[in-house]
Amino acid sequence: MTLYPKLIMDALATVTYAGTKKNLVESGMVADQPAIDGMKVKVVLEFPRDTDPFLKSTVKAAEAAIHYHVSPDVEVEIITEFKSKPRPEVGQLLPGVKNIIAVSSGKGGVGKSTVSVNLAIALARLGYKVGLLDADIFGPSVPKMLHVEDARPYAVHEDGRDLIEPIERYGVKMLSIGFFVSPDTATLWRGGMASNALKQLIADAHWGELDYFILDTPPGTSDIHLTLLQTLAITGAVIVSTPQQVALADARKGVDMYRNDKVNVPILGLIENMAWFTPAELPDNRYYIFGREGCKQLAQELGVPLLAQIPLVQSICDSGDQGEPAALSDTMTGLSFLNLAQAVVTVVNRRNREQPATKIVGTH
Repeated sequence: MTLYPKLIMDALATVTYAGTKKNLVESGMVADQPAIDGMKVKVVLEFPRDTDPFLKSTVKAAEAAIHYHVSPDVEVEIITEFKSKPRPEVGQLLPGVKNIIAVSSGKGGVGKSTVSVNLAIALARLGYKVGLLDADIFGPSVPKMLHVEDARPYAVHEDGRDLIEPIERYGVKMLSIGFFVSPDTATLWRGGMASNALKQLIADAHWGELDYFILDTPPGTSDIHLTLLQTLAITGAVIVSTPQQVALADARKGVDMYRNDKVNVPILGLIENMAWFTPAELPDNRYYIFGREGCKQLAQELGVPLLAQIPLVQSICDSGDQGEPAALSDTMTGLSFLNLAQAVVTVVNRRNREQPATKIVGTH
């Protein structure tokens, strides 16, 4: 008996795939022409995903159909392939990302998102490939600051997986939970839902090759921080605070969270935001409305660098609200963010030379 491809394809056309209620040929699941060598037949079947519930039964039915319709003497080999590859294991996520920086604050209202956005843009201006994840699930403000609130990320098929394509703006790749919730309604999510959404933005997005991946974390210490620490090996954290004592007390808690024995994420340094107020009409004047150099003293006490003192200038608020961050300009504020980016590069390089890679926090 001579075997030929049409005989095999006709046999496969008698097998219904439960996922589509059509036969294997109509469903487009026979990936290549069957390979025939004497009485040996090799068939490649392509399933939507490796967790397909109908996989085993379909493979058995295909084998039985060839034996029944062609000959019981045919030696059948069925190879399974998958349109969608599984998500990589935790620990193997973001293989193209060199440094992951968490921007953190002990309390809200200290300008952490402003610092995250401007740091990301300043790093991009220095020539680095940068990603920015707005991990502030309950108050996502990064889309507004980058003037992309109406953007809707789309899926791309890369590496055998359907991935979310980040929005690119000012040379920074960015994703935010804000793209997937209505801006007019409060996000009322249980911790687990929020954590799963965040994992998707990390693991199921097309981040590609990045020198720096900036995480804009929620204020305080929460489930979200734990999710990040259990999902990513964070290179280091920068803590944002204002100079006033109440903010510094909360900044201390943020530092303690990362320095915890189970976490062990290096503190790269502190950033003193709203260090002083400078009115536009008196650019040489400084008014220390939140206290003076509190963050500098805390940095000395904790033995970590003070990476920058960012002044409070009306233009920072205006530029953030208008979606044109200060780091894009060569104003005094813009230059202070460029200096911050340069300081972050320096401390990250030193950290990578002198300290071992961070390990992901265990889930138990």
